[in-house]
Amino acid sequence: MTLAAAARPLTLLVVDDHTLFRRGLIALLGQDAGLEVVGEAGDAAEALRLVPRLQPDVILLDNHLPGVMGVDAIRGLREVSPHSRVLMLTVSEDSQDLATALRNGAQGYLLKTIDGDLLAQAIRRAARGEPVVSPELMGKLVAAFQAQGGPPEPVPAGVVAAPAPEEEVSPLSPREEDVLREIARGLSNKEIARTLDIAETTVKIHVQHILRKLGLTSRVQAAVYASDRQRIE
Repeated sequence: MTLAAAARPLTLLVVDDHTLFRRGLIALLGQDAGLEVVGEAGDAAEALRLVPRLQPDVILLDNHLPGVMGVDAIRGLREVSPHSRVLMLTVSEDSQDLATALRNGAQGYLLKTIDGDLLAQAIRRAARGEPVVSPELMGKLVAAFQAQGGPPEPVPAGVVAAPAPEEEVSPLSPREEDVLREIARGLSNKEIARTLDIAETTVKIHVQHILRKLGLTSRVQAAVYASDRQRIE
């Protein structure tokens, strides 16, 4: 985002067919001065009508919607507002829903059990173009892509299954291995810094080195790599 964009609140569209949950979520997000809900919709069709006019930074999208499922609406939403990030917020822990959402262009996939503060953080990360997936679903993400032999179609950057590691000495330093392990748990840079008792800027440097050494392009690829290696070992 540009400096001008960063100075204003992130605009959000909430799409959920359960009115009580939707209104509660809007009230929760309204407590954060850096977030602004500019619209709400009860189904995908209504969202598709609103998005071209509202052009929200982030679309919070439920999966189990009447008519068109959320995962099937992602591509249409991105077509009418390419700059908008779609962030799934659902109760579905189905691995195929997760894989389909990411393949169709979702920036992330979160469960509705997520803490309010963590949700706000995830929204900001998604708006910056960072992939966000609930930590408890990372194993299912790996399993879904492994079961398919890797995704059959082009997928958004950051969710391509990493190749299985070869049996060789790791190119990573011990500290980089520590950071990679925490990435696989779904921790943010700030959380990793707190866990390992190092500076957040140091974590960022380690992440850059990890991606370069492993030939990866995103944190999700790194998490998939780490989970896959652990499964083989």
